[in-house]
Amino acid sequence: MKKYYLILPEKPSSLLEKMIEKTTKDIDYSILTDYETLPDLKNARLIFAIELPITGVSNNLNIFFQKLFQRGYDSLLGSEGIVLIHSRYQHFTKTEAQSIIFKSNLLGCRFPGRPMVEATGNLDNFIPLIKVYNLSLEEVCLFLCEELGKRFIQDEIKRIENPKILVLHSSNRKYSNTLTLWDIVKENLNGMDITEVNIQNGTIVDCIGCPYKTCKHYGEQAKCFYGGVVVTEVYPAILETDCLVFICPNYNDMITANLVAVINRLTALFRKVKFYDKTLFSIIVSGHSGGDALAKQLISSLNINKTFRLPPYFALMAVANDKGAINKVPNIEEIAKKFALNIKHEIKR
Repeated sequence: MKKYYLILPEKPSSLLEKMIEKTTKDIDYSILTDYETLPDLKNARLIFAIELPITGVSNNLNIFFQKLFQRGYDSLLGSEGIVLIHSRYQHFTKTEAQSIIFKSNLLGCRFPGRPMVEATGNLDNFIPLIKVYNLSLEEVCLFLCEELGKRFIQDEIKRIENPKILVLHSSNRKYSNTLTLWDIVKENLNGMDITEVNIQNGTIVDCIGCPYKTCKHYGEQAKCFYGGVVVTEVYPAILETDCLVFICPNYNDMITANLVAVINRLTALFRKVKFYDKTLFSIIVSGHSGGDALAKQLISSLNINKTFRLPPYFALMAVANDKGAINKVPNIEEIAKKFALNIKHEIKR
């Protein structure tokens, strides 16, 4: 039986206390407050409950992660986490949640789709949901916490006999180190059902924010007002797939425009169906550094917002600048093989 831990690095506000109470109403948990002597946290269930100071940095939480990284990159292997985060101020709740999820994931922790409830200083991040739930801002916050707690308890991995993998990229094989790295990974995925879709320049229009009713109308038909390759190829492939792999070269510490457009356009499809049962992986190659910046963007947009499941070690990150340099990265074949085995382990029965 999994053991639940509440990670509470700072004194909680009254609202965070209410958020914890709603989330854990059916959970028996232990509180972790001494981060110098942590118990074994492998195969555990972790509830991060963070009260952010004005700087957006919890020193005690930093100590918590320092201790875990000192233990090794498997210190959270087999664990699963969710995040509750509150600030009396307006900034840092989302970016700190991204950081918590990213660091935990590097240590082997998985996260269910939409694993976070954030509450900013005046709770205005819940304004769009008032009409949906017909509740006050605080009531919306607490309702989402209760819903997250229920999903957390019930969440389990459902591996599939013959899983389908969808790979999205906008790269040119002749030049792309990122796509070359995917090809090395793919060599270790023999027998898997893999579909690749190239989102090429000039073939995709980005979302421009249609009115809610318009977006919902098209989304219920698995369509989007702007049509194109997103509707004809990407939407059907995502509905069919069990695993989504984003191939992300890092040019300016951000995901390339075509892939960002795909993510934005997923909103229409999201009106029709949620993606809790679909697993997210990524391959990120940077010319210099900054792979973590892209990984956090994917976590925020696809795991936190669009409900894709985040498996442990979801991102394979490497540095390769010149054409073909990825082949000279030390032990790249073994690294790619390990990543491929992780994909298989997470999705295949």
